[in-house]
Amino acid sequence: MPSTVLNRDTPYSCLFPDKPLFGIAPRVFGCVCFVHIHSPNLDKLSPRSVKCIFLGYSRTQKGYRCYDPQSRKSFTSADVTFFESTPFYSPQSPVVIPPPSVPLPAPTLSVPPHTEPPTRPLQVYSGRNRSTTTTLIVPPDLPPTAAPGNPSATPADDLPIALRKGKKSCTAHPLANSLSFQNLSPNYRAFSVSLSSVSIPNTYCEALRHPAWKMAMDDEMSALVSRGTWELVDAPPNADIVACRWVFTLKFRADGTLERYKARLVAKGFTQTYGVDYFETFSPVARLNSIRVLFSLAVNLSWPMYQMHIKNAFLYGDLNETVYMEQPPGYVAQGEKQRMVCKLKKAIYGLKQSPRAWFDKFSRIIGEFGFSRCQADYSVFVQTTKTGMVVLAVYVDDILITGSDIDGIEEAKTYLQKQFVTKDLGRPRYFLGIEIAHSKHGVSLSQRKYACDLLQEAGLLGTKPVDTPMDSNPDFWNDDGNYLEDKTKYRRLVGKLIYLTVTRPDISFAVGLVSQFMDKPRSVHWEAALRILKYIKTSPGRGLLFKRHGHVKIEAYSDADYAGSKDDRKSTSGYCTYVGGNLVTWRSKKQTTVARLSAEAEYRAMAHTTSEILWLKNLLKELGFMYDDPVPMHCDNQAAIHIASNPVFHERTKHIEVDCHFVREAIMSQKIYTPFTPSSEQRADIFTKALGRKQFDVLCNKLVMIDIFAPA
Repeated sequence: MPSTVLNRDTPYSCLFPDKPLFGIAPRVFGCVCFVHIHSPNLDKLSPRSVKCIFLGYSRTQKGYRCYDPQSRKSFTSADVTFFESTPFYSPQSPVVIPPPSVPLPAPTLSVPPHTEPPTRPLQVYSGRNRSTTTTLIVPPDLPPTAAPGNPSATPADDLPIALRKGKKSCTAHPLANSLSFQNLSPNYRAFSVSLSSVSIPNTYCEALRHPAWKMAMDDEMSALVSRGTWELVDAPPNADIVACRWVFTLKFRADGTLERYKARLVAKGFTQTYGVDYFETFSPVARLNSIRVLFSLAVNLSWPMYQMHIKNAFLYGDLNETVYMEQPPGYVAQGEKQRMVCKLKKAIYGLKQSPRAWFDKFSRIIGEFGFSRCQADYSVFVQTTKTGMVVLAVYVDDILITGSDIDGIEEAKTYLQKQFVTKDLGRPRYFLGIEIAHSKHGVSLSQRKYACDLLQEAGLLGTKPVDTPMDSNPDFWNDDGNYLEDKTKYRRLVGKLIYLTVTRPDISFAVGLVSQFMDKPRSVHWEAALRILKYIKTSPGRGLLFKRHGHVKIEAYSDADYAGSKDDRKSTSGYCTYVGGNLVTWRSKKQTTVARLSAEAEYRAMAHTTSEILWLKNLLKELGFMYDDPVPMHCDNQAAIHIASNPVFHERTKHIEVDCHFVREAIMSQKIYTPFTPSSEQRADIFTKALGRKQFDVLCNKLVMIDIFAPA
């Protein structure tokens, strides 16, 4: 700093009088400047400079930082001509706030309450006239846009500063580049936007800040008390007291508008003790494979489909054990009852035995109405009527109803409404975190909001997307990198990615690979998991498309990657099956034993695929579709096909387990047949190995995937 003791000079100038105070000459911020271009590819008519605005000085090299608003590029150079008396933007340019666009999921930023948008015109300082220039090399690939001989303002220069900045993002890769609602119908657009703008509290204290959440908790408590869910008693000595907490969510109408705030009291079942306050806990839920089969049948056969929700379903279950629970947070009785505990009479949410008690009650009641349970999936119930059939799939307290008998569907819905407190949600739109869109082209299933929440949780909303979920030559071993200090974070992320594969078969192999290191994850495995998220950033709304093909035939593809694992040289099996021309099941799984031959690896994959085909045939049979024709199982390995069809290759098959040979039995009984398919047409290849972008995109299209949220 200049000092009066040194005659307004600086200590640096006194110590080093021959050295300049600044490495480069200071300039006026915001003035017009021209960055000179030194590209060897310039012709006689090409401009020799780029008109920019001066921003400041580089921290890493000797040069000026300049920005070209027209090309949206920044330059660092010392070969710059300045017009310091000419501001880049006029001082009279008003600050305009752009209108808000469609909201997209983004991290919530807290803004101080006193912050107000600027209303004064932007003032740009104009300094004295300087025209000195210095020299430094500019990168040769800069696009020429303007010349110093024509410094007149372009049309973009006349726009207000804030308006043009409002069209840009704070990141080079905003989520809006991958996500758009413009192609959706008005109702579904409103529904999707409502899902994206949700802010749900995680704790009771957070919920108290909003009166609507307090009212929702009051409603929940009223429902629990009215049903006699518990009674307050003194805690017995040495009794296990189960804790509880509040969880919150939002319920939407079919048109996307907010219906109500929902609060639910949940017991912390992990504090229960086996043999003391719970015993049997298993309760089946509808397989997601079965759900996709029902969607394919409904689309191909023009069946109507409806969704219902059972309110407080677990309270209908009969609790046979004695369970004591703490009083709900925020609703502790005062006075003498403050130290009492709740002796439960009903199986509330969170108890380990609650799902089993509820499902037993539901199965008994629905069976009395004439529904029979499918042996292929215990949570799928079928009722045969005089004019058709009614199919009902149950996932805890959410129900899907479809079938060919429209009157029978209405009768089943009426019966359920008499037995339970239900809510008819109409056509399914949001089921188990899956967003369902209906159109004349078919039905689309996606997990857009779930994917965006994953990106936000990982802090990757602004990351640069990648084209594939995994590098085509993944080079990480089981002992590469350092161990992660927080294993829970890795396991939580991989677990959420596993659920994302419900509608994203394109990431099945990559997710299956990173899930093999859950026990001892390393840094390279964490980076591989993050790469999957970066790929999801490319198209968060991508999902399955179920189209009408007019049939319910089964088709399967089977493949294997021989000795693909670098750690133990085990192979990876992959298959996918279609019902009615729509993808319904798929799998990517590492084989348990080392295959000696590629044909052996392919043969084991065929065994897994055969099991899936037989399950699908049994399910369709119970749904009323007698499928007697052999199912094609496409394979690209001639040796495996011959082994399956001809038992003559004894020297090649004597070391294969006997259970694998049921493929041959299925062929002999004409349940399946194995046509040869070239590797270029093998759709299951995407489930066995990491592929390059070109082949990966081709197979994704063959899996009938669509992104209805893709920008136009």
